[in-house]
Formats: sequence, structure tokens, C-alpha cells
Amino acid sequence: MTTVNEKVLLERRPRRGRPRSEAAEQAIVEAVLNLLGQGSSLAALSIEGIAAEAGVGKATIYRRWANKDALLLDVLQRAEEPEPTLAGDSVRDDLVASLEFLRRTALARRSRTSLAVFTAELRALPELHRAYHAQVIEPRRARMRDLLARGVALGEIRDDIDLDLLGELIVGPMLSRTLLRPEAPLDDPTLSATIVDTVLQGVAARKAVRH
Repeated sequence: MTTVNEKVLLERRPRRGRPRSEAAEQAIVEAVLNLLGQGSSLAALSIEGIAAEAGVGKATIYRRWANKDALLLDVLQRAEEPEPTLAGDSVRDDLVASLEFLRRTALARRSRTSLAVFTAELRALPELHRAYHAQVIEPRRARMRDLLARGVALGEIRDDIDLDLLGELIVGPMLSRTLLRPEAPLDDPTLSATIVDTVLQGVAARKAVRH
């Protein structure tokens, strides 16, 4: 018969085998990234293969994510650094901080094969691509519109420019270097400020002419 003391010792004893709770989630996330780094494509990934790589059962994955797309989207979001909290004191500085986040994210994707695979193959999975746009891209576009609208309200930016178009003018050069010109340098820490300042000079609100 097991005594009370023995039960306490058994409960305190480190458990071996499959990781649990947060450890299980982290193991699953790393398993996805590891498989991509080993040459798997997004389409070729399977829940069975991810579970085997992570050392968990399929049920452990399905308890946390409804399907493979939900898991992949979560992995991609976890792999990116958190978006910056904007200070709100200067429209120009907040634009630079937003663009700098994109620059660092692009650098991280270039430096890790698994993240580069995500970027290259995301469009090949329509449902995942739509979910990524709905949950990641559209909220970023909305934050950019709000930030630019603040610049217009403060009289720093012309009020005759479509804010979505203006956001694309600011973000476009960084996206071009990320998606269209993967060989283009991104390690210049002044790049974000240069882009923002160049665009803002062209769209600055016109000063009223006094007669």
C-alpha cells in the first residue's frame, strides 16, 4: 500500500514522457519550424508529422488548434516579435517605429530558413493566406490609417491624399526589399527614418500664403 508520504513524493517526482501544457505548445511550435528548416513545405506538413517531431499525440495538437492552418498561423505570429507600442507624441516617430518593426521582421525571416519558407509559400495555401491577412495585415493597415489620420488632423500631412495609398507609399519600399528584392540590404538602421522622412517631405501640409 502506498503511504501518504510516498504519494507526495510521487506527485513531486518529475514526469517523463510527453511534454505538457506550455512546454507542449512550445514543442509543437518548434516542431513546425524545425520541419520547415529541414526542407518541408507548408503544404507537405501534416499534423501526424508535427506531432511525431514534437513528441506529442495528435490529440494534444487538436486540443489547442482547430486544424493545421490555425496552427501555422499561430506559429507565424509567435515567431514574429511583438508590434511596438507607439508613443503617440510624434506622428513621424511613430511611423518610423512602425516601419522599423517591419524591417526587423524581414531580417528575422531572412536569417531563419523556416520563416523564409512561410513568406515564400504563404500564398500557396489560400485559406491560410486569407486568415493571415484578416488577423495580421488588415489590423496593421488599420493602425497605419489611424496614425496617418492623426497626422492630417494635426496639420502635418496634406488632407487630399487617400490614407491607404499614403500608407502604401510608406510601407512599399520596405516590402519591395523584403518580397521583390530579397538580395537588397536591410541592415541599415537608418533605412526606416530615411523612407519616412522622404515621403513626409513630399506630403507635408502646405503652409498658408499670407498676403
